[in-house]
Amino acid sequence: MISRRRFLHTAATAAALPLARMPRAQAELRTILNDASRLNPTPVARHVVISRPTTDDLIARLRAELKEAAAAKRPVTAAVARHSMGGQSLPRDGTAVTLDGGPIELDTTAQAYRTAAGNRWWDVIAALDPKGFSPAVMQSNSDFGVGSTFSVNAHGWPVPYGPFGSTVKSIRMLLADGTLVTCSRTENAELFGLAMGGYGLFGIIVDLEVEMVPNLLLEPRFERLPPETFAAQFTRAIDGDGHVKMAYGRMSVSRKAFFDDALLVTFRPAPDAPATLPPAANSGKLTGVANTIYRAQTGWEVAKGLRWFMETRLGPAISDSHYTRNSLMAEPVANLAQKDMHRTDILHEYFVAPERFGEFLTACREIIPKARAEFLNVTLRYVAEDKTPALTIAPVRRIAAVMSFSQMTTPEGEVDMLRTTEALIDRVTAIGGAFYLPYRLHARRDQVEQAYPAAARFVAAKRHYDPGLLFRNAMWDAYFA
Repeated sequence: MISRRRFLHTAATAAALPLARMPRAQAELRTILNDASRLNPTPVARHVVISRPTTDDLIARLRAELKEAAAAKRPVTAAVARHSMGGQSLPRDGTAVTLDGGPIELDTTAQAYRTAAGNRWWDVIAALDPKGFSPAVMQSNSDFGVGSTFSVNAHGWPVPYGPFGSTVKSIRMLLADGTLVTCSRTENAELFGLAMGGYGLFGIIVDLEVEMVPNLLLEPRFERLPPETFAAQFTRAIDGDGHVKMAYGRMSVSRKAFFDDALLVTFRPAPDAPATLPPAANSGKLTGVANTIYRAQTGWEVAKGLRWFMETRLGPAISDSHYTRNSLMAEPVANLAQKDMHRTDILHEYFVAPERFGEFLTACREIIPKARAEFLNVTLRYVAEDKTPALTIAPVRRIAAVMSFSQMTTPEGEVDMLRTTEALIDRVTAIGGAFYLPYRLHARRDQVEQAYPAAARFVAAKRHYDPGLLFRNAMWDAYFA
């Protein structure tokens, strides 16, 4: 028999031996990064944060990182806030670059601004708002990165625009060999269309020249209507007299009344706008209460009904009569952050032609209420036709349905979400629609190819412009490798 103290000493010594024999580099803990899903912990060999650089310094530092990664045969991915949900911003065992801020310059004569890719939308609004301007299109929340918005070609809710890329005049991008290229619709046009919605697979965007428009004071109008008539009414409002400047829709989400009621919200210029507009603000009267009720929807159908009442009755009754365009877009997604570590919010987004919207409703009603995940919200937006991107989400004009689910962070929660996603994609692609790629990588490859007919051309071009496959991420590995 041996004493307890001697046993513990022997066990501790034995446990330490493997570490003692390892080279120091292997014994050190690896850097682990994740994205907004909290379901993709990914080890990276190197994480580089480049904060508020000058343009020349940014280019020099990125070139050094690209050269070092290429020599070490490591993949590279650049990101800003990592709000994607399927590892699109994560290079396993590679070099992860985080861009943080940079210069913004306005050209009021050309009604355009040049911004570093690492700026977030609140930086852009802060620069444009005092000068009386507003981004023509931006992603729907202000804490997303501008370069990332171009890389996923996100859309917003100003109308009658297409995705953000449709308002980008040009970009400057570093290729795998460190070459700095300018891309636009007339210069390196193929690369421009590949990088727009190209998920960083063709290079690292340094800066962008983007359209801006005058800031406006807008007043909202609220209209409840049957979901079956929503698409026609939505497009009629946008195609009308040109007075509607921003618009979105919502639908009821309780399981018993799923997609049984719709709300259309449109914004028009206020007739009594002052010469000097108030500065942009990023929260309304109901922000705190709305967050509490939004979270209470998980597992409590009553809260879903209460939220719909607030959305359709209480909200319009106490709503501010006027909002500036910038204030409407300045809301951060962090206002609705999920704090329960056992759950995570997962987004889906589907794009369907207005003429097929009724079939889309039928598919959702048959699939979503059966899922274990809680369906929290759907926002409907307009996306004008945009054929410039290789992986276009709008080869024709479409209605975008942005859906928010809350799922358990368990294998069972993942299986449920995978099956739900796969079923929805099958139905959406069958009616000529598409699904959005920045979210969980639950699609089959044949579904990707059906939703994005240019996928094979996209992959061939990737191998042409980046033959060493330096720029890689989890989405490349899952869908294109």
